[in-house]
Amino acid sequence: MIDVVGIGDDGWAGLDEGRRGFVGAARTLIGGRRHLTMAAGHVGEDVRLLPWPSPLREGLPALLEQAGDEGVVVLASGDPLRSGVATTLVDLLGPDAVRVHPAVAADTLARARQGWSAEETTVVTAVGRDLRSIRPHLAPGARLVVLCSDGHGPHELATILTESGWGATLLTARWHLGGPEEGARADRADHFTDETPDLVVCCLEVNADHPAAVATTAGPTPGRPEDFIDHDGQLTKRDLRASALARLRPTPGAHLWDLGAGNGSVALEWCLAAERATATCVERDGTRAWRIRENAAALGLAARVEVLEGDTTGTDLRRLATPDAVFVGGGLTGDVLEATWSSLRPGGRLVAHAVTLEGEAALAAARGSTGGELTRLAVERAVPLGRYLSWTPARAVVQLAAIRPTEPGAA
Repeated sequence: MIDVVGIGDDGWAGLDEGRRGFVGAARTLIGGRRHLTMAAGHVGEDVRLLPWPSPLREGLPALLEQAGDEGVVVLASGDPLRSGVATTLVDLLGPDAVRVHPAVAADTLARARQGWSAEETTVVTAVGRDLRSIRPHLAPGARLVVLCSDGHGPHELATILTESGWGATLLTARWHLGGPEEGARADRADHFTDETPDLVVCCLEVNADHPAAVATTAGPTPGRPEDFIDHDGQLTKRDLRASALARLRPTPGAHLWDLGAGNGSVALEWCLAAERATATCVERDGTRAWRIRENAAALGLAARVEVLEGDTTGTDLRRLATPDAVFVGGGLTGDVLEATWSSLRPGGRLVAHAVTLEGEAALAAARGSTGGELTRLAVERAVPLGRYLSWTPARAVVQLAAIRPTEPGAA
């Protein structure tokens, strides 16, 4: 058993008797150099002090072997399960081998200073991650607490907000929360230019520069206008995309295959629609595959979107993570439909679009084994015709939407 003890910026003085007891009984104490320094004067001289290796994940097995299996205590900041090392240890050793004794987390202290309830606040960790990961959470009136890697974070965050049209956001940077060097600075994001000390979190009261400019892109509901991403015209248009995603049903943590992904519009809106949703995109055109990656990074989704360059019909789908949903927008064949259907989890959703007679025939044939709905979607838009408006139809699309049965032995 490894005991992970949370310690705040107030150091030893902030530990209760229970956590002091775990540290005092340690035979081996592991932690960052700052934490080990905090505890050094309160443990015996025979206690081994082991700093974290670098890189951490790769060096952990050797460090834990060196530490032994008795009296091992780890010191970590605040709540060790909030972007902390306890998460890594549980993942590596299992929950039965790790016992966590948290302190008050930095985001909890930040909310207390702001007077924000937990129910109305979203916590986003950008520790060791791209700060653009805040973008899916931006909406007028949202309250965010962002955990930053270092003192460069607040200014970088302010720059991202300003460039994204959210420069009117009130950004409050708070550092060394709970410690003797605690401090804060607040300003509009488009005026926030200074760096701060490390150990900093940012509290955002989100506000757009021009509310109408973000009204079509904020929030999780799919159906954003085409220009929400960079594209070359090869993407599922908003009305058809909204219809497809309504049947794909994004859910937190679910995984999507987007086959024949084009510029990635379906996969990206899938991820924006639900927390922790992920996607694997397969796209044969190298430029478009690159563009999907760029679009994902710009939207703060780089860690959640995998892009594979290749033809849908030539990709070994068995190598991919098992999907909860599949969208087939390109490379549609009977074999692809059969392979995706058999790969879905029970209860998984399949949506496929066809614009050719051959594609329609493949969908009609597939429906014999998948069941589900065949829908013909036709969209017309009013465009100028001289001094008047006239309806101009887009190419009609046939959509197959089916749910994989959950009964044992079902197709």
